[in-house]
Amino acid sequence: MSTVRLTKQGRIGILTLAHPPANALSTRVIEDLSARFNEIETDPSIKVVVIHGEGRFFSAGADIKEFTEVKDGAAFASLSEKGQRLFSRIEEFHKPVIAAIHGAALGGGLELAMGCHIRIAETGTKLGLPELQLGLIPGFAGTQRLPKLVGFPKATEMMLTSEPISAEDAVRYGLVNCVAESGKGLDEALALAEKIAEKSAVSVRHLMSCLNEARRGDFEQGMKKERTSFGEVFTSHDGQEGIRAFIEKRKPQFIDE
Repeated sequence: MSTVRLTKQGRIGILTLAHPPANALSTRVIEDLSARFNEIETDPSIKVVVIHGEGRFFSAGADIKEFTEVKDGAAFASLSEKGQRLFSRIEEFHKPVIAAIHGAALGGGLELAMGCHIRIAETGTKLGLPELQLGLIPGFAGTQRLPKLVGFPKATEMMLTSEPISAEDAVRYGLVNCVAESGKGLDEALALAEKIAEKSAVSVRHLMSCLNEARRGDFEQGMKKERTSFGEVFTSHDGQEGIRAFIEKRKPQFIDE
């Protein structure tokens, strides 16, 4: 049985981490996540993705028991590369990915959430990278993404102390977009996903591509990409439909072409 289930709710693909008791990110979970994204990538009926965890936690970290089976440093680095590759794929995915976080997003769990485009955390959630408690460091690009989201001073403090922060503080530092009531995180994520799914898949795809350029930090290249996409979405069916709908004061009928 897969440790990651894919279900659909209308135009939304829901990925459920189902690896009890804490949804630890083992090699198998990473491989199952990758397989599910393969399915989503080729399914035009899915326009937005929501990731959440079954049980008490979103994901409380990597699978520490699995670490005891790793034979040497090279194999450990290979495990790191596998997680980094998947989370970068999620970050650069052409369909928006929302993390609905509850309970805890620690270690690899937070690194997965940081790879998503939007994060919603329930009140009472703890978020952090506590790897130094084990004499290790984050290995799924946490040292790279956390400073970009919360700033270098706070990221350095969080990683050196291993102390998690609350959902409310995570909003204040820019780590998550908003806080949901306990038990309501998935509902809020799905509501947000539905709003996004109403948009044209053509313009969303181009926007996601432009945002990827912005993430890389080359402003001139980003502007070049933006103006190219600007022209392409204008000539698309949905671009023309959106303009007509605005002039005619009606809701556009997008067909994702």
